[in-house]
Amino acid sequence: MDNILNKLDTKKKQLEKYKPFPREIIKNLEEWFRVELTYTSNAIEGNTLTRQETALVVEEGLTVSGKSITELQEAINHAAAFDFIQTLVDKKRQDLTEKDILDIHSIILNKIDDENKGRYRNVAVRLRGSETILPNPLKVPELMDNFIIWLQSSSSDNLIKIAADAHFKLVSIHPFVDGNGRTARLLMNLILMQAGYPPAIIRKEDRNAYINSLEKAQTKGEMTDYYNLIFDAVDRSLDIYLESVEPERIEIMETTKEHRFYTTDEVAKLLQVDPETIRRYVRQGDLKAVKLGGKFIRVEKVDLDAFIFNLKK
Repeated sequence: MDNILNKLDTKKKQLEKYKPFPREIIKNLEEWFRVELTYTSNAIEGNTLTRQETALVVEEGLTVSGKSITELQEAINHAAAFDFIQTLVDKKRQDLTEKDILDIHSIILNKIDDENKGRYRNVAVRLRGSETILPNPLKVPELMDNFIIWLQSSSSDNLIKIAADAHFKLVSIHPFVDGNGRTARLLMNLILMQAGYPPAIIRKEDRNAYINSLEKAQTKGEMTDYYNLIFDAVDRSLDIYLESVEPERIEIMETTKEHRFYTTDEVAKLLQVDPETIRRYVRQGDLKAVKLGGKFIRVEKVDLDAFIFNLKK
């Protein structure tokens, strides 16, 4: 674990050399992460909005035909909750309070379940298809008191591990009737951002691995898979930021020796089309890319693979 965390810390230090970032890059990255976190976090919970539909709801305030009011509200709420945690980034982790967590949750369930938003559950809950046994509701207030004490305490642990542990501890207490995962992921990302890291995105395609890693940790006490998944998510986000400030930088994945990101021109060459065709695919929402300075400059390998697979259907 230490080797992975040291690698991430090294990337963070490399990124810090470029601060302050150009305003345009910051704006575009924040907008991209706001939509991407909303899309992926809600998708993990079963929301069927596509990435493009999520962007339309969050950025344009549009409704989407064929989608439920709840799904649209989930997108609006998550984006608002991300905006809220941005206001807490300048606080220290030790200054985070129970109210901050309840406020995050209240935004997540706003206009969806107003009776339970920002309130601990008073009923027993079970995770569908899981062997994990969640705490009795009578124990939730005490468990949350202990969680806040832990959250505010000093620790020599790496901040990435603390952020991952905060997420794991909160979802394991499962203090709310609904919205536990989204609240926990936002809390994790708040702690990461407070420490100068970009938010970590748990991708939709990693949903099963994510859920399985949580259950393995909760039922068997084996945390390795969970930590690896979270650390890899942090690593990807660091690469996205580094790619934005070092456009000429080509990240080679250490294990596979394959490109992690591709430029628009590289994708065009691989598909044997012109770059404008690639940009059109991105504008239509068919191909995911990181947009910086008005240009689509990076496409992640996993998204390119998925796009090529869909083209062949």
